[in-house]
Amino acid sequence: MKLYIAEKPSLGRAIAAALPQPQKNQKTHIELANGDVVSWCIGHILAQADPEDYDAELKKWRMENLPIVPEQWQLKPITRTRAQLTVLRKLVKQADEIIHAGDPDREGQLLVDEVIDYFKLSKTKKNNIKRLLISDLNLPAVKRALSSLKANSDFMPLSISALARSRADWLYGINLTRAYTLQGQKTGYHSVLSVGRVQTPLLGLVVRREQEIAAFVSKPYYQVQAHIALTSAEKVAFTAKWQPSENCLPYCDEEGRVLVKALAENVVQRIANQPALVSHIDSTEKQQAAPLPFNLSQLQISAAKQFSMNAKLVLDVCQALYEKHKLITYPRSDCRYLPKEQLKQAKGIINTLANSSLPCNKPAQGADTSLVSKAWNDKQITAHHAIIPTEKSPENSSLNTFEKNIYLLIVRQYLLQFYPAYIYQQTKVHLLIAGGQFLSQAKMEKQLGWQVLFPKSKKAKTVNNSNQKQHESEQEKTLPPLTKGQTLHCQQGELIAKQTSPPQSFTDASLLAAMTGISRYVSDPAIKKVLKETDGLGTDATRAGIIDLLFKRDFLQRQGKAITATEVGVALINALPEMATLPDMTAQWEATLTAISEKKANYLSFMQPLTAIVTEMVQGASQQSFSGLPQVAFKPKRRKKTFTKKVARKTG
Repeated sequence: MKLYIAEKPSLGRAIAAALPQPQKNQKTHIELANGDVVSWCIGHILAQADPEDYDAELKKWRMENLPIVPEQWQLKPITRTRAQLTVLRKLVKQADEIIHAGDPDREGQLLVDEVIDYFKLSKTKKNNIKRLLISDLNLPAVKRALSSLKANSDFMPLSISALARSRADWLYGINLTRAYTLQGQKTGYHSVLSVGRVQTPLLGLVVRREQEIAAFVSKPYYQVQAHIALTSAEKVAFTAKWQPSENCLPYCDEEGRVLVKALAENVVQRIANQPALVSHIDSTEKQQAAPLPFNLSQLQISAAKQFSMNAKLVLDVCQALYEKHKLITYPRSDCRYLPKEQLKQAKGIINTLANSSLPCNKPAQGADTSLVSKAWNDKQITAHHAIIPTEKSPENSSLNTFEKNIYLLIVRQYLLQFYPAYIYQQTKVHLLIAGGQFLSQAKMEKQLGWQVLFPKSKKAKTVNNSNQKQHESEQEKTLPPLTKGQTLHCQQGELIAKQTSPPQSFTDASLLAAMTGISRYVSDPAIKKVLKETDGLGTDATRAGIIDLLFKRDFLQRQGKAITATEVGVALINALPEMATLPDMTAQWEATLTAISEKKANYLSFMQPLTAIVTEMVQGASQQSFSGLPQVAFKPKRRKKTFTKKVARKTG
């Protein structure tokens, strides 16, 4: 008997639908006519054991019992899913062959592996387990996956990586939460101070940003614009911006902005009615390929910007589009590339979209399937690929507003791959006026390409987000035909007074972007270099949950679109050692976990240093000052126990 073990019931039913009929549906599994069975977990049905499961004395929180480091790690059944675990035990014992059908990611690999290991299979039976990778729940895609089973042993590094993460979260969360909660109680704060390897550095980012805003003092700075005409008798044709020389640097800030008004006023006076020599012209044709399809984090960032949707809501909507409607591929992906094999389905997907009544029909009709973008790259594919639409038509799906918006975002990002490059001519004119350097820039679009799928007002933002304002100003400006050595006329100079702006509070979009681009917030050059090549703070599958967790624990709050820290959140970060509040350490851990999954590191190389760090931080907890924490009423021990049970199942 073959036994298929899916991660959840919806996946199990999708697998069964692609297998021979007739079938007998049971509450816990599906029996096939040939004797094979499809069953499932219900998410995690096993969890890390609690400290008191190792030793009853550990139920009471005492500093002298820390750190708690299990010699032999244990798992225990989750009460609400114990019945399903009992059924799986019986089926696994009866099975001649097992097919692992967990979700195609690190967590999905471990989820089913740990159930199989819990039943203590024979070595022979375990070595013969096959792996079924499904990222699209529609019948044709499931059938294709069933025809290309792999050896489950090939994915063991992925499982070990997830196991290391799970145990690391337990060690870090259990020990440090107990240590700092006990220390907080000594100063009158009688509530749980939860600490996590991801949640705490993320909270630290928000707290430090708000501290920067509070400490910010706005300063005036000055720019000079030269109004240029072709001759003294003609109207102004364009403007050019003054570029301060090295001699002006003592009067500028670190970003090169002039802080002394008299200096700028002097330039304005000097350039009035003066010749303007064209000293150099740079004119370059530039091409920009379509942005890659979405992974989960990039989709969440885009949805936050366009629809003000928080990360958790986007993930929930994606799960509905994947499991209920079967309109998108596996959503918890951290990859933005597609396997070349997927090109075979491209025409079918695009024809489906072109024949739909949704706003994506015309863009789909204009797509050119002969184009192959850089998104199709087998070398960039690991356990999963980018999130894209499936071949199923959306016509008969009753999508709510959220689902429709997210679906159309995913569709548009996929269709971009079948549009030509965006081509524009960028021109930079360097002028010499009264001994000063001035610069004027302009851009002329030559081929809109994939930009036709974006509203006109957003083109400048799409070209280069890091230089958004520059591109917006270039978009509005045109330059007359000019030649090097040509003498023009500066009619007048204009003084433009501006004020420096404080950093912006985090929003859903910028907080997610900070997690994915965490290297920007790291000062150590060596760590920064490493982090640029890793996934950032947390993973695509866990970031929404971490942000949501900080809100549930009242460490974060919303003020309009802004996300700020609460009084408790600020006090906690101020009380903790800096090491616990910075992203450096946890990001390094994530890099090592990725290395384990890629066979570039091993379990012990991660766990041994981690245990030493946790021990050191626990010992240092007694030296931390918690005087800044607000005084709150003591919460029942039951709340502590609840946290203890949950912490091992939450990243951070």
